[in-house]
Amino acid sequence: MNNIGRELKNHRTEIIMSHLLRAGVVISAAVAFLGGVIYLSRHGFEPINYKIFQRVPVDLCSVKGIWGSVLSFHGRGLIQLGLLLLIATPVARVFFSLITFVRQRDIIYTTVTAIVLAILAHSLLGK
Repeated sequence: MNNIGRELKNHRTEIIMSHLLRAGVVISAAVAFLGGVIYLSRHGFEPINYKIFQRVPVDLCSVKGIWGSVLSFHGRGLIQLGLLLLIATPVARVFFSLITFVRQRDIIYTTVTAIVLAILAHSLLGK
């Protein structure tokens, strides 16, 4: 492939990645905003006791619990889902980069990107 073709392919890849990042941020913000609106409409006028710390409910500390809360249309669950989507956005970019480097047969970048993806997966899924 000549240089012009390679540059066009790289430019298309950059455009796709920018759309991926933009869509991830916009979708996560919209989901979190919707969750905030629902949460405030249901709990916005409840009195707050600042003397007692109340942690996030245990069911919102796992993906399964968050999904159950989202399906029940609870505001906190939607906010948590928005945060998960925001975290997943750069991970999706790294995954997309890995696929791109594999298709280009670039061994060095493929190896480095695979290591970065493995570290991200371990930090997100591992304990």
